[in-house]
Amino acid sequence: MGTGRLEAFSDGVLAIIITIMVLGLQVPHDTDLAALRPLVPAVASYVLSFVYVGIYWNNHHHMLQLTQRVTGKILWANLHLLFWLSLIPFVTAWMGENYLAPTPTAAYGIVLLMAAIAYFILQRVIIASQGAVSPLATAVGGDWKGKLSPVLYAAAILLTLASPWVSDVLYATVALIWLAPDRRIERVVGGGEDAAEVTD
Repeated sequence: MGTGRLEAFSDGVLAIIITIMVLGLQVPHDTDLAALRPLVPAVASYVLSFVYVGIYWNNHHHMLQLTQRVTGKILWANLHLLFWLSLIPFVTAWMGENYLAPTPTAAYGIVLLMAAIAYFILQRVIIASQGAVSPLATAVGGDWKGKLSPVLYAAAILLTLASPWVSDVLYATVALIWLAPDRRIERVVGGGEDAAEVTD
């Protein structure tokens, strides 16, 4: 089976996730700017989560560009990823409503950690189905971002009891790391001369 149906289904789920998140933002009753002040934590949580969902959508798209065929294992691994991503609206709203509270902040990190693990599993399942010398395996290379992210998530989760704001900074740091340009897969897809240089 090709990747078209898998991509379309995943795109639909991610679009719904973003829609649920934005619908969770409460409209203030007053009309002055001061009415927006209580919404700052909720909006900040929404922005961070929107960036995360965007990162997953972008990387998921690029990964499937290098996927030649879809197997049953890939379908289940993809559903596993979508399950954890579907929990982002819940933990986003909970953290936004209880700014700097340890438990909601930790729950947010747990969902991010599990989503990162699920993405790694999906990536490994795809590579296993295509071979160790497949285009995706070549593009992924050392994958230092994929290895560093879970470590930072775990540290952030542990730090929530002592300093939730440090945890929030770590969550934002991981997002910034993934926002930095990473054209490994684009080079392989393009089939240019740089394809051999994509490994870390």
